[in-house]
Amino acid sequence: MANPHEFKLNQMKEAIKMLGSSTEKYGDPTYQRFLIDRSMDPKKAAKMFVEWQKWRSSFVPLGFIPNSEIPEQLEQRKLFFSGFSKNGHPVWILDADKYYPVKDQDQYKKFVVQFLDKAIASGMKGKEIGNEKIVAIIDMQNAGYKYVDANRLITCIKIIQTYYPERLAKLYMLNMPWFFRGVWKMVALALEKETLDKVMIVSNEKERTQFMAEIGEDALPKEFGGNAKLQAYKDIEARRLQC
Repeated sequence: MANPHEFKLNQMKEAIKMLGSSTEKYGDPTYQRFLIDRSMDPKKAAKMFVEWQKWRSSFVPLGFIPNSEIPEQLEQRKLFFSGFSKNGHPVWILDADKYYPVKDQDQYKKFVVQFLDKAIASGMKGKEIGNEKIVAIIDMQNAGYKYVDANRLITCIKIIQTYYPERLAKLYMLNMPWFFRGVWKMVALALEKETLDKVMIVSNEKERTQFMAEIGEDALPKEFGGNAKLQAYKDIEARRLQC
């Protein structure tokens, strides 16, 4: 007899078929992500999975976002890979003071999707499993008013919530300026509790010690107390996700 978890997984797969979609392409870890995100409710997880498939087919028809579709975003040297956290997750750092206001919203969304695909794939060690996660660090040191865009941050996190369930291991926000505190409260209202629980605002020595312990010196650059060498986003080669 299947255990309760396997039973719910099988129920989800049957529900997916009832919605007219196939379950042949993906492994159980992929379906489990949707189940976990929907509190182990097979029908809700199946609905989310099918909606994700439809979105993926329409928004990423090639299976990836070509660089030619996001030239303005790639011009900004703002994202860096710094290694792997103590839990084995790839660590990506966003330098917020180089994150310029968005002019083309569609291009920005495509960039977010390309980044998430690439960031997740950067953590694959061998064959893709389907439950790989990432760690993101937003460094707001020297970020002025012109870089504050609540809608941009909400858009990014909503894409993660809706189409990348259980792909975010942790989001750390460092050096948050005083004027962004109010903005963050507005952003937080748009997020699900499960997502908020993965966000840590590092604002004191105790939190900084915890942050450094969770990431590890090997995945932190010198300015954060580590010894990692940053690699620019554009220079990272990663396999395409099979999704």
